[in-house]
Amino acid sequence: MKQKLLADSSATVAILCWLREQKEEMAALLAELVAIPTENPPGNNYRACTDLLERRIRELGLECKRIVPAGARSGPEDAPASLLASYGSGERTLYFHGHYDVVPAQSVEQFRPIRKENFLFGRGSCDMKGGIVAMLYAMLAIRECGEKLNGRIGLMLVPDEETGGQRGSGKLAREGLLGQNGMGMLMAEPTSSVVWNANREAISLRVRVLGKSAHVGLQHQGTNAFERIHRVVERLQELKREVEQRSTRSRVGAEQRRNSILMLGGQSGGGTNFNVVPEECWFTVDRRINPEENLAEEKARLLGTLEECREMGIPLEWEVFQEAGSD
Repeated sequence: MKQKLLADSSATVAILCWLREQKEEMAALLAELVAIPTENPPGNNYRACTDLLERRIRELGLECKRIVPAGARSGPEDAPASLLASYGSGERTLYFHGHYDVVPAQSVEQFRPIRKENFLFGRGSCDMKGGIVAMLYAMLAIRECGEKLNGRIGLMLVPDEETGGQRGSGKLAREGLLGQNGMGMLMAEPTSSVVWNANREAISLRVRVLGKSAHVGLQHQGTNAFERIHRVVERLQELKREVEQRSTRSRVGAEQRRNSILMLGGQSGGGTNFNVVPEECWFTVDRRINPEENLAEEKARLLGTLEECREMGIPLEWEVFQEAGSD
């Protein structure tokens, strides 16, 4: 046992030493990735990002396969392709899983990477293009240090994680490619230095409340969607107060709360001008569900609240843009 511990320690030291030698190369790749504004929604510049990643993976001597949507042979600019790379042999696989899309920025300056000593700042550097670079170079470190594997390491890079992942992880799952022959999966999402072994289920909606447009001088001829939206939010706040009294028994990180989550207005908008009665206003609802709760039941309660608003005479519609269960 002592000899094994010494061998493990020696391997760790060798891997860390090799990675330190690649620091500048890793930072340069991360800067290139951050500079590509893969904002989602709507899903911009996916092709440029996957081209860079596929080229670099192949240059580094790893196998790589591109999974593209049906009909996208060469792929448009925003083609939501997934990349599958691997190192090792055999069927038994430990997967490294990551996404290359990022949440929308407030300005283009956020896509201009800034290096400060050992830190690189820019939209997506943490969530999670830095994680992509880390996982890729972890595979290379194992190869370059001559560590033997009992199987393979698979790297899966997907789009659309920020909006539910149906064209990324969802597509791979539907085609039987997600976690195939997997013995485990690691995701380098930012978690405040806490290792998570699970995540909440989720359902996210975009709710639109409708009205009738009119000039401010004739506002009596219009119907104000902004004023109507407040009535919908009030009903959802009642549900929010009830939901967020619940808490999970599962272990969570020190910085995380145990309460179930219902967040209103992560994004919102509406209207055309300051002097025009808004005929449409919209906002998002993000519901994160603890293990003790049931996704189908919580979805029904959420949509039921919106149906009640309709019954109150408020014209509205909604779309579900994310629904992620535990299977």
